Amino acid sequence: MNSVQSTVPDNNAEGATPRIAIIGNPNVGKSTIFNRLTGASVKVGNYPGVTVERSVGRLDIGGTEALSLIDVPGTYSLSARSAEEQIAIQEALGLGDFPAPDLVLVVLDAGQLTRNLYLAVQLAELRAPMVVALNMVDEALEAPSPEAVSQLLGVPCVGTNARSGSGLDELRDALRAAVEHPPRPTTEVRYPAKLMAVIDRLVEALPEAWRGSVERDRGLALWTLLSVDKNDELENIPSTLRRASLNAYTELEPVLDVDEVVIETRYRYIEEQLLAGRSSSKTEIKRPFSERIDRIALHPLFGFALFVAVMLLLFQTLFAWSDPLIGAVENGIAALQGLASSTLPSGIFRDLITEGVIGGVGNVVVFLPQIVLLFFLLGLLEDCGYMSRIAYLMDRIMRSCGLHGRAFVPMFSGFACAVPAILATRTMERQRDRLLTMMVVPLMSCSARLPVYTLIIAALFPPASVYGISIQSWLMVGMYLFSTATALVAAAVLGRTAVKGRHVPLLMELPPYRTPDLWSTVHMVWQRSRSFLKEAGTVILACTILLWALLSFPKPAPIALDAASAKSNTEMSQPSALEQSYAGQLGKTLEPAIEPLGFDWKIGVGLIGAFAAREVFVSTMGLVYGIGDEDVESPLRERLRAESTADGKPRYTPLVGLSLMIFFALACQCMSTLAVVKRETRTWRWPAFMFAYMTALAWVCSFVVYQGGVWLGYG
Repeated sequence: MNSVQSTVPDNNAEGATPRIAIIGNPNVGKSTIFNRLTGASVKVGNYPGVTVERSVGRLDIGGTEALSLIDVPGTYSLSARSAEEQIAIQEALGLGDFPAPDLVLVVLDAGQLTRNLYLAVQLAELRAPMVVALNMVDEALEAPSPEAVSQLLGVPCVGTNARSGSGLDELRDALRAAVEHPPRPTTEVRYPAKLMAVIDRLVEALPEAWRGSVERDRGLALWTLLSVDKNDELENIPSTLRRASLNAYTELEPVLDVDEVVIETRYRYIEEQLLAGRSSSKTEIKRPFSERIDRIALHPLFGFALFVAVMLLLFQTLFAWSDPLIGAVENGIAALQGLASSTLPSGIFRDLITEGVIGGVGNVVVFLPQIVLLFFLLGLLEDCGYMSRIAYLMDRIMRSCGLHGRAFVPMFSGFACAVPAILATRTMERQRDRLLTMMVVPLMSCSARLPVYTLIIAALFPPASVYGISIQSWLMVGMYLFSTATALVAAAVLGRTAVKGRHVPLLMELPPYRTPDLWSTVHMVWQRSRSFLKEAGTVILACTILLWALLSFPKPAPIALDAASAKSNTEMSQPSALEQSYAGQLGKTLEPAIEPLGFDWKIGVGLIGAFAAREVFVSTMGLVYGIGDEDVESPLRERLRAESTADGKPRYTPLVGLSLMIFFALACQCMSTLAVVKRETRTWRWPAFMFAYMTALAWVCSFVVYQGGVWLGYG
């Protein structure tokens, strides 16, 4: 499933609905608070003009009154060296095309207060109207006082526990009051006199539209000084301000290290003002339980064994739990086809409805139970904190392959969909790291490949068990491991050839293990499932109807047959009609190139359809085996299993199935992926390179698998 979310319009285009931007570090419970406050009123889309996703929701505050909440991507600072940091500063202050929010809700992790307050202090320096939510107080051994945080920043602070809902009523009241009377921070961080003198001069270069109070102007000048450099990728920075900032930095460079001085000064202010009276300058977190688990989960050997075991259990669950639901959906689709066939008059319209619409889309929708279950299980793993452990484990491998450890997050997101995974590379600071990650993310087995894998495995491989786990589960895990290994090898090669660059270390925080928030997980599953169904009802439906037309026309001219030859020619009439169709002709044209892989022209038609979206392969094969077939109620996997050659042997063997899965695992058959890479790189050069190398890699690997299997006697 590959799709780009549409832009969500601002609710208060004319200022009718007050806007609140929710900002915080990653993994502080920001999105959980957002979901709790907004309930089911969430819309997901992209920020105007950029490809970073955001969520917008409605917070009812009584009667007909409501607030518009925007869940800003998590960021550690406002230095604007990544897309998330740029959006955070623009959303918080209303810079560029972003409307200024009426209020900023800053979410802090009570267990990591010092680090979290760094972002809050930056916002306070910019005099953004703020309310603070001190979240996850249950995880701190010595819970910090909301009153102390409020005194430090000069704005209201409410203690919350988003998972249990504790404190959210008080937070809602604080937001309502703050919108009516916006609280302005009073933070006063004192920087060295030399730095302040340069900042005051830089203020004069700020655009008039950015200007405000003296404190805000100084905060923006300092932000510019820390963000603008010769290699930054910032947009909408006036040339005069850019030139003044570079000159100011050059002036200060021989005297002091600007970044180091600013960071040290802010942290010293936080510790002196807030934590001076405490026994420790760092709030301890309840982590003994997490540390005991991490002795195994982060072990170089046992950790990987645990990871494989978790994946095996996950895919065994996918098959064991979803198969009855898949069968039920198949029966429902078949019954609907039978009803339409018996109700509608014979003709092209009935064929379109039964074969094109119901059969084509139904053959994709039938895998919705597996996709829902996959999203749900992955959401639980992420929510409980295990995903961060996997990233830590994979870092040493990824570094050896030339990838930044932070690339694991986009790559793992690629298991769901390559499009948002590619967009997630914007969290990486260096263009080289982003580009290399983009080039290998499509090799990860996305959820759009899941229907193809499931169809092939269910149709061509026996449900026997090995060590108590079905062969089908082993194969599914194998495909995911194969795609991951191939992506890492490709990164190692590309990182030393087409996308060279130096390695940088991974800095990340391992959150404590937590009980998953089922409500948030279910909400995420609903959003992604709805997106899948929306695509099935739009893109896949359109492609299916087009392919149905290509498979149905031109109609073969009727041939007069005598009674003696009519019976012998009956079996030949349908294949001849399919082969004479436009799609059949395309498949026949492609067949010489794919025959060495074990594929016939019918699979060739499926490959052509899959370029629009990988899951369209399933609906295309459903059409190929449904056009003119009276047994439309027979499941597609049974038809593939029953297909035979002229000498009566099975046409699609397990070896053909394995070759086809290898091809699908490696080929770049997704227009949406190519389009988003073009948008991110702003050139057709890299998407063309991606398509060429992935297609060549898929053909070669599939050729080796099939021809090697034939040579070993498995053909």
